[in-house]
Amino acid sequence: MRCDRVARGIIEATQSVEIKVPMVIRLAGTNAEEAAELLHNSEMNFQVAQTLEDAAQKVVKVLN
Repeated sequence: MRCDRVARGIIEATQSVEIKVPMVIRLAGTNAEEAAELLHNSEMNFQVAQTLEDAAQKVVKVLN
């Protein structure tokens, strides 16, 4: 899966739907680094995780 396409889709979808909570996103695959950069550079409140453990920790942090 091309993660940059997934990231662009997520960014585009959030322009149509109001998101009131932070999103934790973990993408692994082709162009994952580019995808993370796209998500970081967007104006949305995305938390980009590198691993599933990192994602879990970020979810706990966001909930506290």
